[in-house]
Amino acid sequence: MVQIEKSENTEFLEKSIQHLEATGFENIKADIEGYETPKSYIRKGAEAKITPDIVAVKNGRKYFFDISLKTQKPRLLKTKWLFLDTLSRMNSDRFKIITTRGHYKFTDNMLEDINLSNKEPIRI
Repeated sequence: MVQIEKSENTEFLEKSIQHLEATGFENIKADIEGYETPKSYIRKGAEAKITPDIVAVKNGRKYFFDISLKTQKPRLLKTKWLFLDTLSRMNSDRFKIITTRGHYKFTDNMLEDINLSNKEPIRI
């Protein structure tokens, strides 16, 4: 999700973290109170920071998670997803998208727009 909207959607972020803990993820880092903040990446040429919503480890492999909710700034979200996908492939990590009811179509359209239609979002 876009940084501006994080404060509005902390409840869904917490629900996503509970789901990940229940499915065996450990060492969870998230950008909310009570968790360590994941590493941020700064875009060259712009002052924009890219921070994954959740970073977790399962079976020794690092996973980046981003939450997909309808946004007024889809371009920023597409840029973030492309960056996280590239970063995860460079380091043999995994990148997953988490979405919820009412946001499935938006998420599928966004993934299709940026040629990541092979990604299957986690539906909570």
